[in-house]
Amino acid sequence: MDLTELHARLGPFVRAKMGDPHAAVTRVWKMPGHAGFSYGFTVAVEPGLRSFYLRIPPPNVRWVGTADVLRQATVMRALWSTPVPVPEVLWAGDDLEWFGCPYFVTPLLEGDTLRFGEGGWADQLPPETIADMARQAMEALADLHRLDWEERVPELGPPIPFAEDVTRWDRFLERAAEPEMLRDAPRVRALLLERQPKETRIGIFHGDFQWSNLLYSREGRLLAVIDWELVNIGATLNDLGWIVTFSDPEAWAHEGAGGGGRLPPPDQLVRWYVARYGEEPSDIDWFRALAAYKFAIITGLNLGLHRRGKRPDPHWEVIKDSMPSLLAYALRLLR
Repeated sequence: MDLTELHARLGPFVRAKMGDPHAAVTRVWKMPGHAGFSYGFTVAVEPGLRSFYLRIPPPNVRWVGTADVLRQATVMRALWSTPVPVPEVLWAGDDLEWFGCPYFVTPLLEGDTLRFGEGGWADQLPPETIADMARQAMEALADLHRLDWEERVPELGPPIPFAEDVTRWDRFLERAAEPEMLRDAPRVRALLLERQPKETRIGIFHGDFQWSNLLYSREGRLLAVIDWELVNIGATLNDLGWIVTFSDPEAWAHEGAGGGGRLPPPDQLVRWYVARYGEEPSDIDWFRALAAYKFAIITGLNLGLHRRGKRPDPHWEVIKDSMPSLLAYALRLLR
């Protein structure tokens, strides 16, 4: 829906949810990001303005998987009382009278993700501040992985088997743009299946734990882990492999990736994680390779959606240059 229609729908919604017949929506805007449909809005109430964040599924899709916003709300509510910082879910539901689809609403946090290059605010931060921000992220990740998923979110189970976490990307590979740039994907897939771990810690994993999904204050305090659309139950080292890969300039070919060399090296990230978690991870290289394999395919898929006009986002035209390097990175780790 366009912003005019959403503005009209939000008025009665906030008056009903806040119990204030005089509450008035003053502004609505599209939130930045490369996935999902998210909006910010402000409401005039006594004694002043309050700002909120609304998440709804994309139009014309089934409300399952990454489009199941109530699943994300369930996880955030389950984590609200834990050391893992998440936004507070104020309202969530599948009552279609408001937006014609499920939704959740949280307060709009005053912060930003860790962005480097092209005038990103993190370019001005001293190295010690960036290191402290990274340490906070790794400690939050360890805190997440230490939780008992069967106690917190049993409805998210059963866990994803190792082999399925490789093969479930097959259908997306078939639909990816620039297949020549993904020519090494079958070799990586075969090695991942051949060398899959025997066992590892099973728990809640975020699924996209990387710097664009970590919200910080301007002083460098971690405010919240956001964007839980890929959350699942399975090998928690999925997350560790993911953020290490996203932080390693050797995995990427496009400009500015991997923090532009300003992030702590992968070994340091792992050390912070281990210090908080309490034990050494096994098979971390396998999970780093899996992360690179998955994101190469995700890039090809989203590039195709962008070019067909289904999910326009020119950012994928930039990232595409890293598809071959991600697969080469995975092969080096698996050999």
